Amino acid sequence: MIGAALRNIELGAVPVATPTGRLVGASGLLLESQGCALHTGQRCHIETASHEWIDAQVVGFREEISYLMPLKKAEGLFTGARVLPAPEQRDLMIGPSWLGRIVNGLGEPLDGLGRLGGEHLLRPQPPRVHPLRKQPVREPLDVGVRAINGLLTLGKGQRVGLMAGSGVGKSVLLGLITRQTQADVVVVGLIGERSREVREFIERSLGADGLARSVVVVAPADESPLMRLNATELCHAIAAHYRDQGQHVLLLVDSLTRYAMAKREVALALGEPPATRGYPPSVFSLLPQLVESAGNGEKPAGSMSAIYTVLAEGDDQQDPVVDTARAILDGHIVLSRELAERGHYPAIDVMASVSRCMSLVADTRHQQAARQVKEMVARHDRVSAMLPLGAYVAGADPATDRAVSLYPHIEAFLHQGTHEAAPLGETVARLEGLMA
Repeated sequence: MIGAALRNIELGAVPVATPTGRLVGASGLLLESQGCALHTGQRCHIETASHEWIDAQVVGFREEISYLMPLKKAEGLFTGARVLPAPEQRDLMIGPSWLGRIVNGLGEPLDGLGRLGGEHLLRPQPPRVHPLRKQPVREPLDVGVRAINGLLTLGKGQRVGLMAGSGVGKSVLLGLITRQTQADVVVVGLIGERSREVREFIERSLGADGLARSVVVVAPADESPLMRLNATELCHAIAAHYRDQGQHVLLLVDSLTRYAMAKREVALALGEPPATRGYPPSVFSLLPQLVESAGNGEKPAGSMSAIYTVLAEGDDQQDPVVDTARAILDGHIVLSRELAERGHYPAIDVMASVSRCMSLVADTRHQQAARQVKEMVARHDRVSAMLPLGAYVAGADPATDRAVSLYPHIEAFLHQGTHEAAPLGETVARLEGLMA
């Protein structure tokens, strides 16, 4: 009786038929399938002319047509090609063995070091944290950059954006922060950037020691928009896992703008109307969902700090993605092309930058010294055009006279070499001594 029951169970588990759809259209990134019920987000396999199979994902539907997008480059497609629903996705298992590894947006290893595994299930979507149970920002985050530690102090669990145009030094500053920040785990998302920069960042910015405590998720510019979206969400999920394990995590995403552009490509292909500078409305609803998955969790132990680079196209700080990021993040650090052209590195415009959590993690003396430095810089900027001409006459305003005399020391304080360390305690002591 038992043997018969087992045989019946085994026979019942065998599918009588495999549901199969057909490819009926292909236009740009968008593929159309008909004849098989598919749900959004589902993976499927599409037959090619060479009898191989490519992976795709369902991104939408209209009546009996399912809209698919390939996860990788699609070649050899033909009308009537078979579309098969993929089996249930293989669960990703994560553990300490992920540290030091490089993966793509699907969690597949790219470093040739073998399969990844672990004892914990990793959901590809980052978990949501109830706002009333999220741990507040209480401790300072030492990023090793003097201008940030001194004037824009960050906290553990804060989300901040590095905003600048192209070629102003975002990646260099990100590498400096990566090397200097005190964190148990660093999760790096290289999203939509040049393939050449991937290896450079790993070898020069991380180095062997940095890579040993890092997980790098890569989706360069030549990957499909879906792969770029998946990679960004995966690195958030990985960072959240280590945070919930009680570790202090630093999440670096380069860049948030490329994530928005990938979402724009998907939305426009589906026919969503463009709204602001070609970005459909869904982009601006997706960005807060992504950013809110970062930050601290419900457990007192562990933290997740996030730094996003944001590309300001044409150095326009009113770019829609820049403006949205500024509104949803806990602070923004603006890099100035004018400072970069003067050879001032890191080219941080301290007057245009702000840390919304500095008041939570810095003591009163530190905050007062930071305000005084900003006041000195502002006073100097008012008369800076007069100084080379000799038109400024000292004595009329003692506060401005002090700003002019102190400015060379302030500028020296804000300068920092790409391999120079600037610990938080040392930076605060130097800042307070400067304003004494």
